[in-house]
Amino acid sequence: MTRKPFAFADVPGPRRDMPGYGRHVPRVRWPGDARIAVSLVINYEEGSEYSHPGGDGRNDGLAELIYDMDPQYRDLCVESVFEYGSRAGIWRLERLLTEFRLPVTFYACAAALELNPEVGAWIAEAGHEPCSHGWRWEEVWKLSREEEREHIQWAIESIRETTGQRPQGWYCRYGPSVNTRELIVEEGGFVYDSDAYNDDLPYHVDVNGKRHLVVPYSMTYNDGKFGALPAYGSPTDFADNLKRGFDQLYAEGETHPRMMSVGLHPRLIGQASRIHALREFIEHALGHDRVWFCRRIDIANWWLKHGENFSA
Repeated sequence: MTRKPFAFADVPGPRRDMPGYGRHVPRVRWPGDARIAVSLVINYEEGSEYSHPGGDGRNDGLAELIYDMDPQYRDLCVESVFEYGSRAGIWRLERLLTEFRLPVTFYACAAALELNPEVGAWIAEAGHEPCSHGWRWEEVWKLSREEEREHIQWAIESIRETTGQRPQGWYCRYGPSVNTRELIVEEGGFVYDSDAYNDDLPYHVDVNGKRHLVVPYSMTYNDGKFGALPAYGSPTDFADNLKRGFDQLYAEGETHPRMMSVGLHPRLIGQASRIHALREFIEHALGHDRVWFCRRIDIANWWLKHGENFSA
């Protein structure tokens, strides 16, 4: 029997691209001739997670609690962990970021901002970016196409009301459905999405004949590992991971500038010992020249304006 070359099946959703840029990585020119663009991202989900008060008949995870309560019962402990993020953690982050005057992107769940309007006010006052993290912190692959389309509209309208601006970026909980990218391109007001973890630089994809920008995110440089396995053993592990990643990307950036995404959750990084580790990383990064701390929309707009001029 003759062997046929392996090929992916034609299935719904985005096509897989294994080669990417390959050996011909673009020589990016970031603003200020930076060697690395650092994107700090605050995942603001508190109150929009699955819960009995939310009408879901279940409890949520990523709350770093080791007890697995039967979902038929309301888990007040999990709820209180999420509440810590909105009551204390977010403001510990605010103080740190304000001290260093760093711009950030919020992966903001619309319902979470409705429940804590002061966070939306801070986003507006500080000039941070609200990137839509959905209507709620929900698993969109469980929605029908029409339900997902409706929830996208709810998120846009809500975030516009709580922050004074519509979101121009999109990022789902964990990952998208096979319909998500088509729906946000169809909506027409999004500059980019971050529903991918597959590169150190932005790239374009074709979505039904339209050119669309992807600004990849990272689960590697992410405090989510404080709440899930494999876990960070201590704040020192988190700081070490970030600093080592930064140093390698910074070194590569001498010839081929890179992007580094750092994922943060108020209920996790907002704990005192962990915010200390984040401070350590920020001070480490700011100790280097040619480092661009920026919002994801800044990266997207820069790429759209200058990307065609980046040679391999």
